[in-house]
Amino acid sequence: MKRLFGVCGALALALAGTMRSGAPDGSATQTLSPLVLTEAIPLAGVKGRFDHFATSGTRLFVSALGNNTVEVIDFGGRTVERTLPGVPNPQGAVFSPETNKLFVGSGEGKPYIYDGSSFDLLTTLDFHGDVDNLRYDSATMRVYVGYGEDEAGAIGTVDATTGKRTGEEYGLGAHPESFQLEASGPNIYVNLPDLKQIAVIYRDTHAIARWPLTLEHNFPMAPDEADHRPFVGMHEPASLAVFDTVSGRMIVSMPSVHVADDLYYDAARKRIYMPGGEGFIYAFQQTAPDHYWLMAKIPTALGARTAGYFGKGKKGFDRFYLAVPARVDRGAEIWIYTVQN
Repeated sequence: MKRLFGVCGALALALAGTMRSGAPDGSATQTLSPLVLTEAIPLAGVKGRFDHFATSGTRLFVSALGNNTVEVIDFGGRTVERTLPGVPNPQGAVFSPETNKLFVGSGEGKPYIYDGSSFDLLTTLDFHGDVDNLRYDSATMRVYVGYGEDEAGAIGTVDATTGKRTGEEYGLGAHPESFQLEASGPNIYVNLPDLKQIAVIYRDTHAIARWPLTLEHNFPMAPDEADHRPFVGMHEPASLAVFDTVSGRMIVSMPSVHVADDLYYDAARKRIYMPGGEGFIYAFQQTAPDHYWLMAKIPTALGARTAGYFGKGKKGFDRFYLAVPARVDRGAEIWIYTVQN
């Protein structure tokens, strides 16, 4: 069953995140938090850390990496509809609405493919090494798979219709962390922290360009395609870095939350949401493609570093979903935030 937060607890958490870190003119103002905690969904018996999220529009899929399960959550009822067991270290996940299939990556090197209605396991594929992030291209109905370690690191592809690997493959020479497909172009932007690079894959020519980095451990990434600005979360030092896709140059870097594993761009409000394991979500405001400021530091829970944000739902509300690992005094939960204008 879903559980609403008590009025006092919700109010305390909401107020804790209302102080802006500093407006562009240097002043501090009191305002409503950009994310307001409104609900929590208990994940009974789920242990360990979480990895990435996916959605079908009516369901939320959460990779419970430390529990070796995928939790299927019904949006309408705010309940765990079912648990998919037996996925070793589940990581990236994507849903293909055209084929009604769920794809889940695993640390053992296999994507697991499920029927999107019955959730019967249809097949697995062997990529021979740490299948991590997945992305779905609805135009071609292909799932892009980041996998492999060291020199074997690559991005491969799966035909979502047939469930079989295709010949489209890009060797990267290192394990790919977060990568993003252009929706309006052929490029793929890939974080390669072991090489201190961002790789740019040109799908039309199969060429690969590389941007060297001065900061280290580039893990999460989110695109602003309209302004040609990919946002990248760095671990050393903990920061948000903004790049220009035309030149490959870093435009700006700002201190941010520690141990970030997810990063989302809210194009409607021109905001960046960045959760981190130190127990905060940092919200940045974009005032122009080259100008940003820290809007709020929203307190969460230690270890809560993975999240899901998918824009407006059917009722017109934006929800931000945060995975909170089990603590000594409380079980694992999905915290639901309402996004404020």
